[in-house]
Amino acid sequence: MNRYRLPIALSIALAALGSVQAQGTDYSELLKRVDATVTFEGSDLSAEYTIVKRDPGGATSTTVATMFRRDATGQFLILILAPAIDKGKGYLKEGDNLWLYDPVDRVFTFTSAKERFQNSSFRNSDFNRSNFSKDYTPVSGTREKLGKFECTVLELRATNDTVSFPRMRIWVTDDYLVRKIEDYSLSGQLMRTSAIPSYQKVGDKWVAAGMVILDHLKTKNVGGKVEYERTTVTIAKPSLAALPGSVYTKEYLEKVAR
Repeated sequence: MNRYRLPIALSIALAALGSVQAQGTDYSELLKRVDATVTFEGSDLSAEYTIVKRDPGGATSTTVATMFRRDATGQFLILILAPAIDKGKGYLKEGDNLWLYDPVDRVFTFTSAKERFQNSSFRNSDFNRSNFSKDYTPVSGTREKLGKFECTVLELRATNDTVSFPRMRIWVTDDYLVRKIEDYSLSGQLMRTSAIPSYQKVGDKWVAAGMVILDHLKTKNVGGKVEYERTTVTIAKPSLAALPGSVYTKEYLEKVAR
């Protein structure tokens, strides 16, 4: 009788593996739909970002910036409008290169997509087009309710080391919009939580209207309660107006930063 146990157990294991692979394929397709819903392959995208950082304890700072993005080529240009001390600073991304421009010294220096944008919880990489299906692989998925939203919750692992976070969980509604993100370190420490409660339609795609980010690495005990650094991002004036290729160049950034 023992001689039949191994084949039966093997059959059950293979069936389970096939089920996991099928689920993985479905979740991979879901990630592609998520990317496609918020990516503008056929046009440029521009918008104004207002980023308000609140330190644990109450001190706040505000940065206003204009973003120009070309998803077809993976380029973007960010020009800071406020505060006055940083006005004219800019970021230019071309391929895997990201430069920071300082108009005072008139120099470009390499920076990283993983760096904080203007010392907030928002990262330089958050300006990128959505690349979940390229940068991550889904390892599991469940259904869960998030407030009023019915969501698919995906556990993701990075496929490369260029991303800001090697592990994450995302909550995706049935219209393929991400409503919540938890970013983790490789060891599983929760680094950052982002909520995206509202979107705005631009053409036949969607752009986040606002998001709230809590940085779990920057905390303070205030009156017996733990407070996190909180960054609120408001995205306004989205446009699909065509832009000349010269916008995504160092020469253009130097010109508009004067």
